[in-house]
Amino acid sequence: MHPRFLTFVWIMTTVGLAAYLAIQISGGNRSLFLPGRTSDGHHQIELACDACHTPFGGVRQEACLECHQAELAAAEDSHAGSKFADPRNAGDLARLDVRQCITCHIEHRPEITEAMGLTLPVDFCHHCHANVVVERPTHRDMSFDTCASAGCHNYHDNRSLYEDFLVRHGNGLPATIPAALPERKAWILREGVDRLPLTAGDADRTTSATPELIDAWAGSAHASAAVACSDCHRSQGSLWADHPSDRVCGSCHELEPQGFVAGKHGMRRSADFNPMTPSQARLPMQPDSMSRTLNCGACHDVHAVNVRHAAVDACLSCHADEHSLAYSGSPHFRLWQAVLSSEGEPGSGVSCASCHLPRERRRVAGEDRIVVQHNQNANLRPNEKMIRDVCLTCHSLTLAIDALADPDLVRRNFVGLPSRHVRSIDMALSRKN
Repeated sequence: MHPRFLTFVWIMTTVGLAAYLAIQISGGNRSLFLPGRTSDGHHQIELACDACHTPFGGVRQEACLECHQAELAAAEDSHAGSKFADPRNAGDLARLDVRQCITCHIEHRPEITEAMGLTLPVDFCHHCHANVVVERPTHRDMSFDTCASAGCHNYHDNRSLYEDFLVRHGNGLPATIPAALPERKAWILREGVDRLPLTAGDADRTTSATPELIDAWAGSAHASAAVACSDCHRSQGSLWADHPSDRVCGSCHELEPQGFVAGKHGMRRSADFNPMTPSQARLPMQPDSMSRTLNCGACHDVHAVNVRHAAVDACLSCHADEHSLAYSGSPHFRLWQAVLSSEGEPGSGVSCASCHLPRERRRVAGEDRIVVQHNQNANLRPNEKMIRDVCLTCHSLTLAIDALADPDLVRRNFVGLPSRHVRSIDMALSRKN
């Protein structure tokens, strides 16, 4: 075959391949360029390459902090970057540069990715803490791969595992106490919230609304806060919209969308992608939920605004993993049913939202309010993060640590007692005695 012909074929093939790849990029299909499976924490936005990567420059440290800096600050990061500015740590940093997020968190390497998206060697604590037994004889004979076991140490967030916290909450407290969640107070950021509540007769769009919708709205928190039909359906102009965007919700509810887009349910919105559907999840989901669009209305009926439905039924209409399916047989569920039947004390029921969308005290418009954190991942990675804000409301620290360290008990949705005991509290108390 003539060399010129071969050269022509090579050139045309190269040009054709380049054109094909350019079309894929410009068309938004970047999946061909993924070098490997993304971690569970980031797979929803894995095609937003520019969010983390700089062309030919790798992953930007700032990209990690843009999303996670506030979370690290709230956790009182026990390994903050400022700690490693001391020149005495130069030797340790030469072996393991923990100032860079990608030292421990490397994407697209599923073969070395562990829980929490970590890709670091199991002996990473040992690099700096090899002489821990000098100060803590209780750690003698422990292997280096036990440091990060559940109930012992977390690299960034140790607020529930610091020695003084263990001692303070470890002395003879009952495993479970009667308790109630702090009362949530709805907050609507809009003018005129002091207006008189509206009734069904005040519905200002009756031609396209069914009586059922009007009745649902009239009995809702929206009507009681004087939020009329037109406040949502005409919020983006003078034309009526039968199905307004859920961004309308954020015009009044300022805090909730901030948490929502930070978690898996809404993080695609932060990358300007279409909303998530359950079909894109890596957990088992109910077959008839796969095409559901995850927005405010997926959990909250936009007219009735039934928060009790959103707290359990909305979750179970999608989630079909072992932990979720076991909820209906758990002690937590029995408490929730008692509240629904008015037999239990208000606030004593434990719903899905009680643990995964916890109530937080926040400063809003100059006053303290109890609001719901809508980032459902905020206290799950690692799960010990929920101890302070959730578990200790009803349980002792000992039971909380042991329960969360038992993966089989977690899968059973805490039906039964922990099968193991974490000695962290015992060791902390022994040092104080």
